[in-house]
Amino acid sequence: MSARTAAFLDRDGTIIRDANYIRDPRDVELLSGAAAAIRRLNLADIPVIVVTNQSGIARGLLTRADYEAVRSRIDELLAIEDAHVDATYMCPHHPEVTGDCDCRKPGLGMYWAAIADFGIDPARSVFIGDRHRDVSPALALGGTGILLDVESTTADDRDRVKRDGIATAANLGDAVDQFLSALPA
Repeated sequence: MSARTAAFLDRDGTIIRDANYIRDPRDVELLSGAAAAIRRLNLADIPVIVVTNQSGIARGLLTRADYEAVRSRIDELLAIEDAHVDATYMCPHHPEVTGDCDCRKPGLGMYWAAIADFGIDPARSVFIGDRHRDVSPALALGGTGILLDVESTTADDRDRVKRDGIATAANLGDAVDQFLSALPA
């Protein structure tokens, strides 16, 4: 069996509105078109893997239970629109609180775990997010990075992806369309 193509997606600012350390499931708001984009990946039989830094846990701003409640709410909202995430990998660390770790993006720990768990070929996969740290793993792993140029994207992140030759898109739907159109038929 050959390794699979996958879509590695950031969570905050990519799938949901970035609410800064969101802890209340009632505050979850899917971004416009995000569920439809994920559904297109689902229909193409491409695993959707969410990879998210959640330093608010290390900082004491939310608990793991808060995080899980928000994750469950995202799953519920996606299911309403016939979309689903295949797996979520979360880093609860922050270097100033817990020290360095190999899972915090742009580190590759969460990606390597998903690659092993799902038999993924990272070179055939896409890495999408609103920050440079979300898409730079594509450079290390040989995949396709696409930065979402959205409200939460910083000018520094825009400049860095430009220097790195990473593509940009206006939203998750555009990024998914770019990736799917580049796949071999």
